[in-house]
Amino acid sequence: MENNYKMVAKTLYGFEPLLAKELKNLGAIDVKEGVRNVSFLGDKGFMYKANLGLRTAIKILKPIQTFRIDSEEDLYKKIYAMDWPEYLDNKGTLAIDATVHSSRFTHSKFIALKTKDAIVDLFRNTTGFRPSVDLDFPDLRINVHIEDTFCTISLDSSGQSLHKRGYKTATNIAPINEVLAAGMLLLSGWDGLSDFMDPMCGSGTILIEAAMIACNIPPNLNKKEFGFEKWKDWDVDLFEKIEASLLSRIRGFEHKIIGYDKAPSAVHKALDNIENANLSEFIQIEQQDFFQTEKNTEGHLHMVFNPPYGERLELLNLEEFYKDIGNTLKQNYPGTQAWFIVSNMEAIKNVGLRPSRKIKMFNGKLESRFLKYEIYEGTKKTHKLK
Repeated sequence: MENNYKMVAKTLYGFEPLLAKELKNLGAIDVKEGVRNVSFLGDKGFMYKANLGLRTAIKILKPIQTFRIDSEEDLYKKIYAMDWPEYLDNKGTLAIDATVHSSRFTHSKFIALKTKDAIVDLFRNTTGFRPSVDLDFPDLRINVHIEDTFCTISLDSSGQSLHKRGYKTATNIAPINEVLAAGMLLLSGWDGLSDFMDPMCGSGTILIEAAMIACNIPPNLNKKEFGFEKWKDWDVDLFEKIEASLLSRIRGFEHKIIGYDKAPSAVHKALDNIENANLSEFIQIEQQDFFQTEKNTEGHLHMVFNPPYGERLELLNLEEFYKDIGNTLKQNYPGTQAWFIVSNMEAIKNVGLRPSRKIKMFNGKLESRFLKYEIYEGTKKTHKLK
């Protein structure tokens, strides 16, 4: 217990309860939901486990100091006074991310610059050498968070955002973020106990995340590098032990995961990404226009998809497109629970079906709704009588 310390996992809007549940399932202690983040206690091994195993986390931060500040100069002095040689060498590299919610401090880039100046000045003044900045693959990524006059300095254990899982080399115009895809699947109740379909699969992100959930595969197994791998206390033996324990929990999957897309280029990209994720045995892709298809699996079908919009929809009649989605589901997909995300609120009216759930979320900066449609065998009335 004495080796436990506080960490903060960042996430997307509305995913805080999902992330809290994931953390508890992994074994975190003292889990508390915040706004777009969840705090928890764990040790170094748990930090490795959280980075490997969390589907809805974007970053895992390790706070190392908190203090009040009343000016940029005050920030500089307090950063300068910290024991940076504990975390970084004088010829190492660093990057600084700043988030600021304050009326007194309004410019996050200036805060990041001031923090960098304090750290490099400390090293130059005490050793004659200074660390340099590397925005892509630094030895140490530092996060500065200012809330009003309260400042938290954290080490970023993840490095590049955890949505960059490492399997995606090919994408379409507007690929869905992997964390968003995983969160949508978990919100939809996907548990791997039925057949699954993404009828507009694009580069395959939802299919890959669905297969990883179904098989209980750690989502960041293919990630090239984590931030903590360059830390001074990096323990490769401990990491490999944690990785092995997560791998031992992988399970088999008895159902089908099917993806359609009518664009040949999307099908090729999806196949490449599925192969990169080592999931080819679980996922089948076909070049198909969803509106020309019908359900060809027995029993319940779980469907989650991200219909194209924006650049790809300029070629389409929006009203017709969503009307066709509704008609295809109604007429050709009985016994299906269909979920999809829309950012055009007017479009929902054209589906011609009443959603049984609407969940607010953001797809990038676009406010969206994640909609659930139950397509019953026969009519709703006969379904209720069964």
